[in-house]
Parts: sequence; C-alpha cells; structure tokens
Amino acid sequence: MVSASANREFFNQQLALQSTKEENSVTTEFDMSGKVALVTGASSGFGVHFSKILAARGAKVVVAARRIERLEALVAEITAAGGEALAVEMDVADSESIAQGFDAAEAAFGTVTVVSNNAGVADVKSSLKTDEASWDKVVDTNLKGVWLVANEAAKRLVDAGLAGSIVNTASILGLRVASGQASYSASKAGVIQLTKALALEWSRKNIRVNALCPGYFLTEMTAPLLEIPQGKAFIDATPAKRFGEMDEMTAPFLLLASDAGSFVNGVALPVDGAHSIGNMH
Repeated sequence: MVSASANREFFNQQLALQSTKEENSVTTEFDMSGKVALVTGASSGFGVHFSKILAARGAKVVVAARRIERLEALVAEITAAGGEALAVEMDVADSESIAQGFDAAEAAFGTVTVVSNNAGVADVKSSLKTDEASWDKVVDTNLKGVWLVANEAAKRLVDAGLAGSIVNTASILGLRVASGQASYSASKAGVIQLTKALALEWSRKNIRVNALCPGYFLTEMTAPLLEIPQGKAFIDATPAKRFGEMDEMTAPFLLLASDAGSFVNGVALPVDGAHSIGNMH
C-alpha cells in the first residue's frame, strides 16, 4: 500500500514538472524550430498559407503539388523572408510520386516530422450529373491521397524512431452536407474517419493525427462563389456573414501541428464561424 507521504511527494513532483513545462511554453508555444514539414497542395490556398507560417516559425518546409512553377515562386518568397524551403512536384494520388517527394525531402532536410495533408479538389454538381471519372478524381485526391501521404510519413517516422504530427485538411462538409457536393462531402467525411482511425493506430508510435474542418474561406476553390448571384446570398446566410480570413486559420493549424498540441490527437476541429451548426443550405 502506498503511503500518504509517498502520494504527496509524487503529487508535488508532478506539480513541479507541470510548472517547468508552463514556464518553457511561454517562449516555445507554436515554435517549429527543428521540425521538417511537408505541405501538400502547396500551390494555392491553405497550402500556401500553412507553408509560410511553418517557415516563419522555424520549420524547414517542403512544398509539394503538381504545379511546380507556383511552388518555386513560393520557395523564393519563403527564402527571401529568411526561411528554408524546397519545392517538390507531387501527385498525391500516385504512391510512387509521393515516395519520390519524401526522398527529396529527406535528402535536403532529413525525416519529415510534420505533414500538412492539404491537397484537395471539388466538383460542384448534383450526384446524377457526376460521372465516374469525376467521382474518382475527387475521392482519389481528397481521401486516397491523404491516406497515401500519411502512410508514407508514418512509415518513415517509425523507421527513424521519431515522433510526428499529421494535420489533414477536411471540411465542415465532412461533418454535414450541402446540395451539389456529394463526392466532396463523402471524401471529406472519409478524411475525418481516417484521421480518427490513424490517430488510434499510431498514438503509441508517438504520431498524432488530427483534422482541420474549415468553413468557407476565400481561396482559389471558393472564389467562383463570388461570380454567381447566389454567392453573396449564400455567405450572408451563414452565422458570421462573411468568408473566413487566412490568419484565422493560423492558430488552429499550429495548435494541431506543433508540440503545443502534444495531447491533442484524433480531433476534427471546425474553423468556420459557427457555419456547421447553422444553415448549410
């Protein structure tokens, strides 16, 4: 039987340890120094933003997408701001392309310890007007691609004996549905369930897997909303009555990606101005 004095001693040790961690976190919160991050879908939208904020906080960033010329421009911007970055051409639906991208990342910076699984496409049309090729493109990119990239990262982390963090970009349309978004909603719901399954499998390997569920932010994918008469009415009907701003994604992303979120695992975090609990049309 453990004595009361032993219990008090253990409790005091835990308090002292917690206090030390709290003191250190004041200066290290969201610090990505020493991390090697790979961002897929880095040629536009969230991928560009996540790449920049990771580099600004000290990570060496590998930006990956199919549009290499955009990636090279992003690398030049990051480098000019004092960061370190590498562009790699990658098709997330192709396992060989993914492996080659990780090989290039390791040759330049070492093992990838942070992944932003961000590549995604949409095809806004009713299910009856969606053909098989369109369905496959959306699901292969948004769901299969997330699985392939996460698996490649995890295999290499385990082989290297390193901890890691994987942040999958899902969507509020993975939590609820809207008209004309069958393939996209199904793929993003799959990302959320995949996130939870991988978090459960890999927790003991010190690999965290979480998902961000953005609402409507102004990106290359959502810009067409501004070009149709229903677009403004749609946004006005949301609780926030506006698009999200990129900087409003910064802290949620860094919480999941950095050591500040070391006990956050398997979550699907909406960042949507309450849209997902309002009218989804």
